[in-house]
Amino acid sequence: MTAISETITTAPTRRDWLGLGALAAGLGMIVLDGTIVGVALPDIVADLHLTLSDAQWVGSLYAAVLAALLLSAGRLADRWGRKRLFLVGIVVFVLGSLWAATASGAGSLIAARAGQAIGAAMIMPSTLSTVNATFRGKYRAAAFGVWGAVISGAAAVGPLAGGALTQYASWPWIFLVNLPLGALVFAAAIFTVRETKDPGVKKRGGDVLGAVFSAIGFAALVFVVIEGPDLGWWTPKEDFAILGFTWPATAPVSLVVPLAVVAVLGIAGFLVWEQQRARRGRPVLLDLTLFRLPTFSWGNLTAGTIAVGEFAIVFVLPLCLVNALGFDAMGAGLILAGMALGAFVSGALARHLARALGAPGVVIVGLVLEVIGVGTLALLLRPDSAGGVLAIPLVVYGLGLGLASAQLTGTVLRDVPVAQSGQGSATQSTVRQVGSALGTALAGAALSIALAMTLPAATGDAGLSGAHVDQAVQTTRSSAGATISVLRAQHGGAIVDALSAGFTDATRVALLVAGVFLVLGLVGALRVRAVARHPAP
Repeated sequence: MTAISETITTAPTRRDWLGLGALAAGLGMIVLDGTIVGVALPDIVADLHLTLSDAQWVGSLYAAVLAALLLSAGRLADRWGRKRLFLVGIVVFVLGSLWAATASGAGSLIAARAGQAIGAAMIMPSTLSTVNATFRGKYRAAAFGVWGAVISGAAAVGPLAGGALTQYASWPWIFLVNLPLGALVFAAAIFTVRETKDPGVKKRGGDVLGAVFSAIGFAALVFVVIEGPDLGWWTPKEDFAILGFTWPATAPVSLVVPLAVVAVLGIAGFLVWEQQRARRGRPVLLDLTLFRLPTFSWGNLTAGTIAVGEFAIVFVLPLCLVNALGFDAMGAGLILAGMALGAFVSGALARHLARALGAPGVVIVGLVLEVIGVGTLALLLRPDSAGGVLAIPLVVYGLGLGLASAQLTGTVLRDVPVAQSGQGSATQSTVRQVGSALGTALAGAALSIALAMTLPAATGDAGLSGAHVDQAVQTTRSSAGATISVLRAQHGGAIVDALSAGFTDATRVALLVAGVFLVLGLVGALRVRAVARHPAP
């Protein structure tokens, strides 16, 4: 009891606070990398000649790999040392960033993003568990307050930094900027972060098969959602070739079908395997008994659903702003910064509002604002919309984002035993990463399906026809709108206006799909508030 009391009452040293800054900066670098890529994506698509599917993989693979490795990395950090894994993660992330900056095609860029995700998977759980182990009692609230402010700041800087670097330098600099940032974080962490481990973690019996099941299941699921519109949900539309293997268009069923089966079997196998290991008293990646806690189970379902909607918006909106509406990268960054600005302001106020409404109540208010913001944006989005007009609903959306994000984590983990708080945090992070991967994938699928209808309709309404129009429609869809920018730079005219109108209509459809998931998240949040009023069983 004495040791525990000392841990709670002892004030953190100056070194501990500096270490917090280094850890928060490392996590902030990951957040920056996510928001900075979105604004630059249209330029990347045009420069590397990416298809819409390729563009989805640039975003989705990062989140999918991160989700697949997060639980395993958290367990490794507890065993091997959190500081040590954090430093290794920084090195891997920086090398992945260098690889991405020098990518010459879709394959190398997507592979580099996977490398970045491996480093990020090492960084994320190491930072959270280190802060949790270092700061106790009244100091924990202050530490996580600093933590949240740094993350919000990184999110706010991302769109502006991405726009400025893309416009005034070139898109590779959105990745090269991680080199000096990573070097500074690495140096600071060596001297300020204390090494911590979990002495309760068993030294034997790593859950390797569980990690394999989860990785295969989640990867197959994301592939199905991304490639389904192009490859065909049941009957093949075209050949699919990768690493010397070809699934022909003459096959009886699309490649999507067997991979959907793999996804179901992989995820189901992971859940069954984890349950069996737990019954035998072996270490597991995911303690399924945590889902017996109503706030944890409903909270995670809500968090995952919200992540689908939020990341769907982040994926489709920059493509529309740059390609269909004709904004440059800096202009798109300024518009999207309204979203991050709202999140930064409301995130700082959420703690005070929670005193009056309670944390679940704040989440509900936040989601209502998010739904209002997205719905208004979908109504206002037109090919000739002014940037200031679009920024207003994004600020409203950002206000809701900050409120919901700031309080949802605490609500989800409210009833989780202290001894399992690390695993509870890693579980929620994994759920959100899966949601973000699916959000990007579903947004791309919705956009692709909508474009197949809106582009021909828009060109037909404009009285345009012929082989060259059909070709422009096809390339606009496959290039995620980059063809519009090319045609605008060449000669403009009625074809550009028609394609812009069609792409904007399709973007509104994708935004409404994202809004549906946010509404489902709101329903889940109402359920979370209901179960939070009762003590955990």
